[in-house]
Amino acid sequence: MQRILRLLRYARPYGLHLIASVVLMALVGLFDALRVLLIKPIFDRVLDPTTHHAPINLFTIPGTDYRFDLQHFVPARLHNDWTIVAFALVAGTVLKGICDYLGTYLVNYAGFGMITDLRNDLYDKILRRSVGFFHRQSTGNLLSTIINDIERVQFAMSSVLGEFLQQLFTLIFTAGVVVVLGGKLAWVLVLFIPFIVFSAGKIGRRVRTTTRKGQDKLADIQHILHETITGNRIVKAFGMEQWELTRFRGAARKLFRANLRSIRAQALSSPLMDIIGAVAIALLLMLGRDRIKTGLFTAGGFLTFIVAVFKLYDPVRKFAQFNNNFQQALGASTEIFKFMDAQDDVKQRPGAIELPGFSESVSFENVDFSYADENGVKQLILKNINLDVRAGEVIAFVGSSGAGKTTLANLIPRFFDVDGTYDGNGTRGGGRILIDGHDVRDVSLSSLRAQIGIVTQETILFNDSVRNNIAYGQPGVSKKRVEEAAKAALAHDFITRMPNGYDSVIGERGTRLSGGERQRIAIARALLKNAPILILDEATSSLDTESEALVQSALQNLMAGRTVFVIAHRLSTVRHASRIVVLEKGTIADEGPHDELVARLGTYKRLYDLQFVDIG
Repeated sequence: MQRILRLLRYARPYGLHLIASVVLMALVGLFDALRVLLIKPIFDRVLDPTTHHAPINLFTIPGTDYRFDLQHFVPARLHNDWTIVAFALVAGTVLKGICDYLGTYLVNYAGFGMITDLRNDLYDKILRRSVGFFHRQSTGNLLSTIINDIERVQFAMSSVLGEFLQQLFTLIFTAGVVVVLGGKLAWVLVLFIPFIVFSAGKIGRRVRTTTRKGQDKLADIQHILHETITGNRIVKAFGMEQWELTRFRGAARKLFRANLRSIRAQALSSPLMDIIGAVAIALLLMLGRDRIKTGLFTAGGFLTFIVAVFKLYDPVRKFAQFNNNFQQALGASTEIFKFMDAQDDVKQRPGAIELPGFSESVSFENVDFSYADENGVKQLILKNINLDVRAGEVIAFVGSSGAGKTTLANLIPRFFDVDGTYDGNGTRGGGRILIDGHDVRDVSLSSLRAQIGIVTQETILFNDSVRNNIAYGQPGVSKKRVEEAAKAALAHDFITRMPNGYDSVIGERGTRLSGGERQRIAIARALLKNAPILILDEATSSLDTESEALVQSALQNLMAGRTVFVIAHRLSTVRHASRIVVLEKGTIADEGPHDELVARLGTYKRLYDLQFVDIG
């Protein structure tokens, strides 16, 4: 029920559209019931030449003498029975069609509108999640929720909702016709309501469960697709096409079975409703035959009653399918709201201040950091880190793989938070990171990250033009400034040689560029951002010697006048750092300039000898 109410809250902005659609669908049901009522005068008056001219009574309200005569609803100049009935039939059908069109459009407008808002909110929530969230969730699972689960809810809240409203009012008005025409005979149908409600509820719950499992299997397929498409070169290089095909087929088979379980549950509802409806109509035919003999029913009146019962049965049968669709939507919404309600590891506290322009220092005080595994067990990565970095310094983090270099750098822009408790009101436990004396947890995330530029080994570029990739986050920047940044990054020359220059589209993740070219685009992007703090994470470790030389020259331009944190396995890239911080098993093992560290027989000397043992 909470999920239903939460979904309905998205309908508030479209309340007027929904109200109008409800009114229009109510008219559709009314005109549909009117057409059923016209069957009686067609058989009893139009097709019976022996009848005398008299008002054509549609029905009389039970317990009263109030009659609804057809002549009240047609132009007064129509007197012949067949013209009166024909006019009412055509006019009612035309009006029903107009109301049906407008009502369907408005309910779908509201349905698609609310789902668009839901999809936007979900994307916004996911986009703003901390880095830790994306470490825990697979890409396939996230894509499945944003696309497939939303699609399930969209179908239920647009197409299905429109038909549901139409069938609901058809049921209400047709039920009125059945009660008015059938009298006590209509109450026989009440006996079947418990069977219908019980079976629909049981089947619906089964559909919800099986649908959720099917969506999970679809997420597995999307995860495999994402891995194999983005990693297609590795798949080909290792000749793993057949293995990946087998893995995909296995996942597809599991999805196939999950879908079959859902279909088995859904398919049961329609024949079950058919059986209940057939039994009800058979019982009414048996009882109605005697009433015709005793004159309580005319042949036309009883035929109208039976047609109304048949008409009543159609919405009841469809309601079982509607229930299945709504249960599928509820099952899909489980994952949607799970992501929307996920607790973030990194939260901006209420009343966070804006960080002023960086000018003094970045300080690490007693910093500990732990990663939590899948079982929630924490593994200590960094321990008791104390470091003070003055503005303008170039600090290099070095150490063996897994020593915590990248993790330490990721704490500066708050991709993760240091261990310990902090309530934002001065109560702290554990360490902290200060920028110009401000705890990074006291300042807004946007103002903090505006002070930091990042260039990584795995360069993230978008399937857009060179210009838009360099100006990412600054869409209104002038072309002149973009070109100046590109020139400083030594990228201008190769960009101008591209077919469309700065307007050339570089492909997904920059696949149409070489590794060095991608790095220089990323450096140009960081130059244009002009952040006072810079993080270079393994920025040249994957490049060949020539590309590294070009990128190193571009990096020197980027690093000028900035406070820089460099992370590199290649010690040649950090020789000229102001200080080198050696990390070992999550702690600072040594610290100092290159020459001092080489002179000491420590971890840095060992790493240096491993890389430069053959250099004279």
